[in-house]
Amino acid sequence: MTDFSTIYKLCLLTVTCCIQACSSSSSRCPAVECWLVQDHVGRRGATTQEKSLLHIRTDANSRDAASEQIPSDINPDRVFFITDPAATLCHQSLSPPTRGSLQKAQCEISPFLHQLSKLKWVAPLTVTGFSPVYLQADWFSAALLGLNKQLVISSIMRAPTATKEPNVILSVSSKTVSVQARLGKPVLLDCGFWVDPSSPLSGSGFAVEWRYQFSGKGRLVLAYDGKTDRVADTQEEGATLDFEGLHQKGNASLILQETKVRHSGTYICIVHLPYLQGQVAVELEIVEPPSLSIHPSPLPLAVPGQTLVVQCEASGFAPLSLELSWEFKGADGKSRPLESASVTGHRQAWDGTYDQSTRLELDTSNLGTGGELTCVAVHPGGTRRASTSLSVIGFGSLSIEDSMAMVGVALVLYGLIKFVSWTFSSSGTDVADKVEKKEK
Repeated sequence: MTDFSTIYKLCLLTVTCCIQACSSSSSRCPAVECWLVQDHVGRRGATTQEKSLLHIRTDANSRDAASEQIPSDINPDRVFFITDPAATLCHQSLSPPTRGSLQKAQCEISPFLHQLSKLKWVAPLTVTGFSPVYLQADWFSAALLGLNKQLVISSIMRAPTATKEPNVILSVSSKTVSVQARLGKPVLLDCGFWVDPSSPLSGSGFAVEWRYQFSGKGRLVLAYDGKTDRVADTQEEGATLDFEGLHQKGNASLILQETKVRHSGTYICIVHLPYLQGQVAVELEIVEPPSLSIHPSPLPLAVPGQTLVVQCEASGFAPLSLELSWEFKGADGKSRPLESASVTGHRQAWDGTYDQSTRLELDTSNLGTGGELTCVAVHPGGTRRASTSLSVIGFGSLSIEDSMAMVGVALVLYGLIKFVSWTFSSSGTDVADKVEKKEK
């Protein structure tokens, strides 16, 4: 009985240690190497860049020996101890896959200047033009991009003056850094945010703004005032938010009900708090593979040495990148590329999609009895094929079987001719004998 009690106590102790270890590990996150970017003193418009290290933790009171280790190439004054209760900065994509790996997350931290916004959907968050005492601290902004673009984060942090221990106040993130969508289908651009509930700014409301940029031009897509619960402005038909999820879970994702080619570009999700804002960018590409058609189809019968002109039309595709080619599969089942083809310039349709065609001058001299002609289109949206049958008659080279068949046919024809000739000659002789007998 004593042995059983001892084993029970050991098991209980082991479980307790495991729970403590898990709890401890959950409050700590791997350190993130980062670049500290600041304005260059004495040089207007110039910046300096220094290596820094971010030790992330979910509990401000948790600090272990590992966090005290500082790489030799980093200035101790450039080490930050960041508290992120939401654990957004603890995402696995921010950690190198292996120790010493050259693959690392992209990170940049810089001083943040809080300011009053005059946008009509943000102005209600600040009823007065005076900054609260809470803002009198050191503020930082951190922008991070995870490995393989799994995650993008923008964090606004507050640190007591002259300290390197900031707390995350606002965190904006997206798990869809790069999105591809089919034409005419709905698409969701992910964006979520978290506000420190202990911050005085959390009770003053928020605003969400989505903007679009492409080729240096930008425009507003949608703006929402969370304090008054109204859409302040929208300039994109079919663009909306999940308003219930927005208030309950901080889900600020943009929903486009029906994608068009013009929707391709960069979308910026901006979350506003009083005097603060965080933003992340999401790339959207509308990808639609082409529809193929061959003309003429079906192909006319051809003879050896004849040149057939065949055209393949690729239509309704986006983006513009497209490779057109031809293949021929003979009676032996083997495919080979055909080189003698030309490609026309592209044409843009009313809906923004593109059309392009290829023209093939097909010499039937070396195609045997024919086969299958295929037009191939390689596009970012996938490879498409269109095929048609080709028949060549009266071809020059004969197989042994064909030669034997022709000899057989010739013998049959010869025999038939001889039989008909013998029949007619016999009939003629009988008639002549009858005539001769009557004359006698």
